Amino acid sequence: MSRLYIYYICFMSTENAIVMSGIRPTGYLHLGNYFGAMRNYVKLQEKYTCFFMVADLHALTTHPDTKELKSNVYRVIAENIACGIDPEKAALYCQSHVHETAELYLYLNMLAYLGELEKTTTFKDKARLQPDNINAGLLTYPVLQAADIILHRATWVPVGKDQEQHLEMSRNFVKRFNHRYGNVFPEPMAYNFGDELVKVPSLDGTGKMSKSENQLATIYLADDDELIRKKVMKAKTDGGPTEINMPKPDYIENIFQLMKLVSEQSTIDQFEKAYQECTIRYGDMKKQLAEDMVTFISPIRQKAIAIQQDERYMQTIMEQGAEKACASAQKTMELVREAMGLVY
Repeated sequence: MSRLYIYYICFMSTENAIVMSGIRPTGYLHLGNYFGAMRNYVKLQEKYTCFFMVADLHALTTHPDTKELKSNVYRVIAENIACGIDPEKAALYCQSHVHETAELYLYLNMLAYLGELEKTTTFKDKARLQPDNINAGLLTYPVLQAADIILHRATWVPVGKDQEQHLEMSRNFVKRFNHRYGNVFPEPMAYNFGDELVKVPSLDGTGKMSKSENQLATIYLADDDELIRKKVMKAKTDGGPTEINMPKPDYIENIFQLMKLVSEQSTIDQFEKAYQECTIRYGDMKKQLAEDMVTFISPIRQKAIAIQQDERYMQTIMEQGAEKACASAQKTMELVREAMGLVY
């Protein structure tokens, strides 16, 4: 499974506010996606106009075989809804259903230069991973991402470290377009959720949960109960603290951090006290964490499965989302064509 591709756009004002997020349908959503992004989306949809996109075109740059693409798209949409995204409040749509994206992508390619595209970190990384499939779409990945970002003329973009370079390139494309054709697009700027931005650690004590790296150390929203228990029980621990109030190693602190996401405060306090007093039993702690994980994830998984199996409902959601997204995109492209002198 491929690495999470995910980016957000939000114009944080009280009027005409827009939020946009895109995720590639190349892997399963995990606990990190939920606490790092989905939970915030649910809050944002109550305040702003939201566009949540499944980036199926981006997926083709690394996953050209489309046999499983439809089911993957359905799964991502279902998991989004199961996490709390309301299709009545937010537009939930497929990237390929908004044809204006491809048109804007074409125009922006005229403003992108080979040298800068070849220097992007993600291109070099992906080219190294797939040396037999270094396609033009892979090279111009940041251009398509820029088209997604500015299509609704939003200005704030909360991004992870791996996408900051792409965001800077998006601003460059906007500056070039505005300089050459007139002021059409605002410059997208980085935004984060501050105290609400949560990084969920992996179970092996190294890094954070990932869609593609060390799947046994990541809790996916689609994992069944027994698999969740199995993964949690394999989390890295040691023989326990040897001194009162001994500082926790990183991998032990990670387990406490995971517990803070899904467990009751009284449960956390109980194990915190036991650690400080050198009486903690990590086996008991992991069993408790596993059951709390199961309690939290099971309803999301079951709801996602039920939604995904209702194909008529899925089609309705995508059609409604595409209608909203296309209406916004068409307004932007009218401005673009007029600015470029393409209205004959």
